[in-house]
Parts: sequence; structure tokens; C-alpha cells
Amino acid sequence: MSRRRFQQGSLKIRCGSYVGQWREGCHRRNRVLGKVRVPGRKMQPEDAITKWQARAMLAEIVRSVNRSPEQPSENVSFGDFVNHVYLPFFVRKWKRSTAACNRDRLKRHLISEFGSRPLGSFTRIELQDFLDRKAAGGHSFSTVDHLKWDLKQIFNLAVADGNLQRNPAAMLLTVKPNLSRNKPVMTGEQIVSLSLVLELREKLICMLATLAGMRPGEIFGLQWKHVNGSHVAVEQRVYRGDIDSPKTGMRTVALSDGLQGLFLAWREASGEPGPECWVFPSETLSTPLRKDNCWRRWIKPRLRDIGLEWINFQVMRRTSASRMHESGVNPKEVADQLGHSVDVDVNVYTQTSIEARQKAMNALESSTFVN
Repeated sequence: MSRRRFQQGSLKIRCGSYVGQWREGCHRRNRVLGKVRVPGRKMQPEDAITKWQARAMLAEIVRSVNRSPEQPSENVSFGDFVNHVYLPFFVRKWKRSTAACNRDRLKRHLISEFGSRPLGSFTRIELQDFLDRKAAGGHSFSTVDHLKWDLKQIFNLAVADGNLQRNPAAMLLTVKPNLSRNKPVMTGEQIVSLSLVLELREKLICMLATLAGMRPGEIFGLQWKHVNGSHVAVEQRVYRGDIDSPKTGMRTVALSDGLQGLFLAWREASGEPGPECWVFPSETLSTPLRKDNCWRRWIKPRLRDIGLEWINFQVMRRTSASRMHESGVNPKEVADQLGHSVDVDVNVYTQTSIEARQKAMNALESSTFVN
């Protein structure tokens, strides 16, 4: 889009005259302001002016241009509208981590595809075909759903600003994921194998994800002041090296007796650090350990050795929700422990095993056919 220009203009001398130059939208404007007044010359043209006078005349012209509002246009390019209107407006309500994710997604998927297209050139069918291609190309349901939301918000703002009369993305649909594909969770034996193969620090990190259901950013954002015996206080998280607020707000995470023992052992091994120290510090001790660095150097090689290289932090967190569900833990307690709603806990994180469902069916059958 043509950005709003708050300009000063430029002053040139052509053929003995002062010429002012400025821009109005996409157009360059020129105007002869007057003849050049030559100091010391007795005979001067009637319209001869000094350089100071020429600059004053140009400033008055440019001032009126800067004050005049630009008319919204559907010919504004999609990329310019996103970069200069949509992002500056919405980024003020996003957390730093959210803004980074949204910028990356918009650049990678939308601006790269539609950047030069005028806003008024889009149709609903075209945008729906775009989302369908993304889903068919292997992108996750979450990614496609976020792209749908992005398109709706961008075109909603374009309508609100007067660039468009209607939103072509208003009725877009997200292709349903393949529900027949179960998301992997760890068995009890695999959890035991994982805990046995890791060193103390990495074992504590992985058990906080697998048993307590903590997110990796929350784990690496812990300071010793957050560890309080039977629980830890989730008050911050680390995202791409930055300290940020927790994704779903502050909460308290309960610790099992085994996790409490691991914390005591790790505190002792760390030299009894102070309350402001990081639980999992980097080599400099002044910053928290990087998740990707820890995983690549100390966790993934050990998992590969025992055939569990398919495990990641998401699998660990999903395992926590699923095993608590199968153990009969109240869904509200599970949701509070993991830091999300009951609906998300049941429909997104919890995976049920065949054995658990078979047990439920046997119980139903027994209660139905009573001798």
C-alpha cells in the first residue's frame, strides 16, 4: 500500500527558478515557486524570491498534503496492508512470543503467497482453495486454523478501514484433521526406560513434562524461588531466549513425591543455589538453559540409543494428560495441572488406550447383563 508520507519536500533550481518537489500518493508533483533572487543585483524579476522564501512556500504546500487524509483503496497490496496497517495495530495486544509466531506465520504462508496482490482481488473460493492446499500439503490442523483466523482478521480490518466493502474470508472453513490417526503417548515401560537412561538434570526436566505436564518454556523458566516443596509456581516462561509471561497465565503445578526428591537431589548437586538462580542455568549461570540446546546435546542422543527418538516435549505433555485420565483423575484437576481448559484437556491432549476402553466396555457389559 502507499504509506502515509509526512514529508518535507525538496527544493531544486532549474533554469534560474526555484522548483518545489513533493509526492502525493504515488505521484511526484513539481511547481515553479519563483525566480532566483541574486544577492547584489539591482535589476531583479518581479517574481524573484530568496531561498528562504522558496522554502517557506514549499513548506506550506507540503503541510497541506501531510494534513490531507489518504483515501482507502482496494488496490492496496496485501503485503503492504499487513505490514503497515494490520501488524502495527494488532501487535499492541499480543504478547512478545505471540507476535513473533504470528509475524513468522504471516510472512511464511500469506505474504509469500499473496504479498503483491491487491486487497480487492480476492474471492472466498480462492482463499478456501488455499487453505485446502495447505491442509493437503501436510500442514497441521492448528497451522491451517491459524491461517484461517489470520485471513479473517486481516480482511475484517480492511473492511473496517474502508478498503473493502465485504470480507472474502468471512466464511472460510478449516479442513478436519484425520481423526483416525492416534497421537502417540508413552507407555509406563517407556517412561521408566527414559528415566533410567538420562542424567539427573535431564531426568528432572523430562519428568516435569511427563508426570507434571509442564510446558518446556515453563520448565526452563523456573527459578529456585518458584520451587516450594510440594509444588512449583509457574510465573514466567522462556521463549526463544526471552523471559515472557506464561502462555495461559500463572498457575501452581503439583509435584509428586518422586519429583520432590529429584528437586532436592538437583538442588544439592547445584551447590544450594539462591532463590533468584535459574533451576536449569546455562553455562554462564546468568541465563536459563536453551530448550533446543539441551534436547539436541543431552536428551535426544540418549533416547535414540533406546529406540525412543520419536518422543518430544509434546508427546511427554500428552502422556501426562492421558495417564492422569486413565488413572481416574478428575478432568478439572488435570486441566488445572496442565494449564488449559477441560475441553482442551479432553479433546486435544487426552488419548485413550484400547486396554482402557476395553475395560470400560466390560464394565458396561457387566452392568447391563446382570444374571
